[in-house]
Amino acid sequence: MAHDPRREDYQRLSLRFAEELDKGDPADAARAFASFGRRFAQDRDGLPQTDADRAFHLVAMASDVVDRRLPFASDEQAPDLIKRGKELLEEALRLDPACHDATRMLSSSRTASIDERYRFLSDHADEVRASCEQARDQALGELSDERAALAADIAMRPYWRWLASLAEEALICGRNRVAIDVSERLLASDPRDTSDVRFTLAYALAKLEDLQGWLALTKRYAALASGRPADDAWTLLAGASLAFHNGNPMVARTGIEKLLRRYPGGAMTLIRQAELPDGEFARLHVAPYSEDELILAVSEGIVLLQEGTDRSGRGTFGAWVAREAARIDPKAAREAMAAREGGQQS
Repeated sequence: MAHDPRREDYQRLSLRFAEELDKGDPADAARAFASFGRRFAQDRDGLPQTDADRAFHLVAMASDVVDRRLPFASDEQAPDLIKRGKELLEEALRLDPACHDATRMLSSSRTASIDERYRFLSDHADEVRASCEQARDQALGELSDERAALAADIAMRPYWRWLASLAEEALICGRNRVAIDVSERLLASDPRDTSDVRFTLAYALAKLEDLQGWLALTKRYAALASGRPADDAWTLLAGASLAFHNGNPMVARTGIEKLLRRYPGGAMTLIRQAELPDGEFARLHVAPYSEDELILAVSEGIVLLQEGTDRSGRGTFGAWVAREAARIDPKAAREAMAAREGGQQS
């Protein structure tokens, strides 16, 4: 998960600091840069920066508030955190009206529905692309070598995050073909798939029951810079869904078994199928193959799991997944039942 706002904040200012040091003595510059990490941690505001850099720092702060703290806040704490997040993003836009991350994140609260937010993101995608490409071209013209490559990459990230959000909103809205088209646009712009949009693409293909498209996607994994094979939770869950709906329960069962081998102890997550708020800055930055990653994949996979209605009240595929997970890990099933009964009693 490459879109870490704190890391990007550091990268932005390190580039700016290096540019300033270039104007002085090379020996002094080397000594000064050696202390950059300490200065960033202790006196960030004292470092050279533009209004755009300051605006992004506010976005990073807002991301910490709404993506890290808000999901775990009490009902009493939540309103203040929401207010604080909005204030930070609004201040970012006052500093830099072209801060596309702030505009995108604020659109969640400024649009009345998921459909309206989808339309907003769709309507402004080309505008954001043109703005980011202009910033990229400027960076390539002013810098050289590794600095130019990093600056160009940073310049395009707001557009990549915009498209990743658009693909996810399209998937939630049931616009599966649009989600596929947007995902492919993002992969064309960023073949390394910094945003991990292939996960959204896998779910959209599963929603359309496009087995050949899903198989083709798994074969493309080797070309992605992430280096991860096609054994992440999103891809495996999408494959199990395709097999389930195509009348191949044994293949679907094998997919769930493989998923739980890749994510040991994950049966409880498959049984509970909790839905979490999406990350506002980007998909949350978590460790590959961790429990947190499985929780994210299952939450985003609600679009597959809740399809149809089972006698239990779940979606047909979701109910089947829960039963399979319980079969594979009876202890997790007992713990889930105990937790559910405890919640009902309270």
